[in-house]
Amino acid sequence: MKRMKKIISIIIVAMLIASMCVMGTISSGASGTGVGLAEWAMNAYNSGWTYVWGGASPGAVDCSGLIYSYCGGNRTSMLADAQANGRAWGYVSNGIPNVHGLGLSRPGHVGVYVGNGMEVDARGTGYNMCYQAVGGSWSCWFKLTAVSYPTTGWETFCGNNYYYENGEYITNTTRTIDGVTYTFGSDGIASGGSPASSADYSDESSSSSSSSSGSSTKKADDNGPLKNGSQGSRVEKLQTRLQELGYYNGLIDGDFGDLTEKAFKLFQKQAGLYVDGIAGSDADLLYSDDAPAYVAEKKKADTEVVREEEDEELADTGALLTDIEDEEEEATEEETAPEEETATTGYSFSLGDTDDKLIAIQERLIALGWLEDGQADGTFGEMTQAAVLQFQEANGLEATGVIDEATYQMLFSADAKRGANAPADTAKAEQNTLTKVAENKAANTAATAPHTAAAVKSNELSSKALAGVTESINLSRNAHTTNFQFIMWLAIMIVVMLISFGIVYAVEKKKRHAPVHSGRRYQ
Repeated sequence: MKRMKKIISIIIVAMLIASMCVMGTISSGASGTGVGLAEWAMNAYNSGWTYVWGGASPGAVDCSGLIYSYCGGNRTSMLADAQANGRAWGYVSNGIPNVHGLGLSRPGHVGVYVGNGMEVDARGTGYNMCYQAVGGSWSCWFKLTAVSYPTTGWETFCGNNYYYENGEYITNTTRTIDGVTYTFGSDGIASGGSPASSADYSDESSSSSSSSSGSSTKKADDNGPLKNGSQGSRVEKLQTRLQELGYYNGLIDGDFGDLTEKAFKLFQKQAGLYVDGIAGSDADLLYSDDAPAYVAEKKKADTEVVREEEDEELADTGALLTDIEDEEEEATEEETAPEEETATTGYSFSLGDTDDKLIAIQERLIALGWLEDGQADGTFGEMTQAAVLQFQEANGLEATGVIDEATYQMLFSADAKRGANAPADTAKAEQNTLTKVAENKAANTAATAPHTAAAVKSNELSSKALAGVTESINLSRNAHTTNFQFIMWLAIMIVVMLISFGIVYAVEKKKRHAPVHSGRRYQ
């Protein structure tokens, strides 16, 4: 009996030790830093991670899996978890703090704020990892409970140095820190030298310490990325190519200094690349025949001319729609007097509705920058409702989140205001969407008054407006999964219990088959 008690005690102790080890692993995994999360997200984008529904492993993640794969935490309700635990949060419309690694939220989706007005999110099948400016579709920012954020001091993000004060990195200012004067631009990046403390966060291999003057440590010529402080023949080649394209006007001296860094950043910006001033894999484009040459004022002037032409085309399309609406009203008046009062769209859509007519409405919201591309699926979901609310507020309408007659008319008018996330070719996108509405209106007119001259006229006008229009719709769905680490812990505990009971069973079986002695002495 005593032996049995000892065995049971050993089993209980083993289970407790296993539980503490596993839970300790989970707790230590559920932690990270804001800068670390931002770099994790940028690496996911630059490495081309794919979107996988429910994925939470590096290389294959969904929206919450991107964050969870780095720092763990609450996967199913990150914003609610932050609010419940007293973490700072706010509305994107009121501005986002200068903090790397904040969470971004909108109905059914989350992303990572990486600073300078940019975000990274795993958007869906067909989109995978997206890196772009924070648009109006994001509703809230928040500090994740599984992430610690800096308060004061130097932080290094993607090879650039930032200085935090009172919980935010500083911008558009000058500071003298440890005897060295630094200038911080609107993006928060420090120039004027590398702070000694930044070596703790550097993603470069070990190198000699910075001098007390704060000058950059020179890197030997190797096969790695080139950045501020690098030297050698590869830097000379980089400077020569930048000079050929018009970005660099300094000396070809093989010294990657501030001037070379600014030139390469300008190239990255004009080429549509991530602007970090580090010549890594993106240098391949620099040396290719497709590398864009530097253009400044000329490009701006040409863009304004194109914009004016697009606005004229948009105005022509709006006039075309007006003609179609006038013809529809005339056709309605000829048919019957009661229908004269209903010469409107008659559209009324709200949350949960499904209708093919919603596709044109959603595409118009996308063209104006109020809804994300790929959301035109004919279903009035939460994201469509949020886009409608923002559009109504921006255009002086009653914010009901419902597509009523007034909202519909304003949405498809030439006076409709664009959102902050409107694409560069918004004018053409608007023209395409308006011409699709023209087609729908003409088709409705033809169906209700097929024998009238007005219906024929409407069809002719819409056919002209729709020449060359094409579209492509991609759908994305986001979801969350169960806590994998909890399942792992449960599985280990079950295995430990089975092994323990197996040992107990074997010991008891051995005792039952042991020979029994009577205690008599045999002669």
